Amino acid sequence: MNWFNRVRNNLPFLPKRTTDENLWVKCPNCQQMVFAQEYHDNSDVCPRCGHHGRIGADRRLAMLLDEGYEVLPIPEVQEDPLRFRDSKRYTDRLKQARAKSPHRDAFLVGSGAVDGRAAVIGVQDFGFMGGSMGMAVGKAFCEGAEKALGRRCAYVVVTAAGGARMQEGILSLMQMPRATVMTRRLKEAGLPYIVILTDPTTGGVTASYAMLGDIHLAEPGALIGFAGQRVIQDTIREQLPDGFQRAEYLHKHGMVDMVVHRHDLRRTLADLLGYLEPQAAA
Repeated sequence: MNWFNRVRNNLPFLPKRTTDENLWVKCPNCQQMVFAQEYHDNSDVCPRCGHHGRIGADRRLAMLLDEGYEVLPIPEVQEDPLRFRDSKRYTDRLKQARAKSPHRDAFLVGSGAVDGRAAVIGVQDFGFMGGSMGMAVGKAFCEGAEKALGRRCAYVVVTAAGGARMQEGILSLMQMPRATVMTRRLKEAGLPYIVILTDPTTGGVTASYAMLGDIHLAEPGALIGFAGQRVIQDTIREQLPDGFQRAEYLHKHGMVDMVVHRHDLRRTLADLLGYLEPQAAA
């Protein structure tokens, strides 16, 4: 051992300071580094450019519903009915997703009130297998609608999905007509059905219950569409316009009623419920 190592090893070094890896967040839009606590306190909206980040189902329910709301249990369905396997087994993908999430699947329903106005809110969590729509999501959506029918109140759905869950094949696609039937039952009962479109809302979800609301709200910059932009562009062989499939573009062309900042979403939703809630018979 040379003299430098001997001296270095005998020096009374203090313990190495540790730095939290999650101390900073890099905004995917403006690429600026934002203090994580500031980002979280701002509802995961970039304070520099206003980009709306993705948030989980539990946090979304807490943002929209009054305290004391009830969370409905996620329904249990047959898992891996097709014994599907791609690069790994479907059962392994489910285990991996559940290890990162407090819930068994991608759709969570809360029953309570928004500023005192009764409502049932269903939220898709993009963090669970891209919010993909399988049998559990379809059944949870339907049970949320049943809850709203039972309470005679509005049903609000916050969408965020990459589409149907391919590992369940035709069984996942069958959730589209199931959900559509439930939206029809809400309409026949005279109950409001409101959809809040968040980033991203695509595929079979867009082709079914995401576009069947009485009113459609969207968060700024949310990607909303059926097929991807590259697929559309390669099919029609034309350059797509700037902002295509974004919330503002859909609002301009009449597919979205309002683009609402996340900070204003709860108040806007409460106002809409006040306008639309069913009136008691005289």
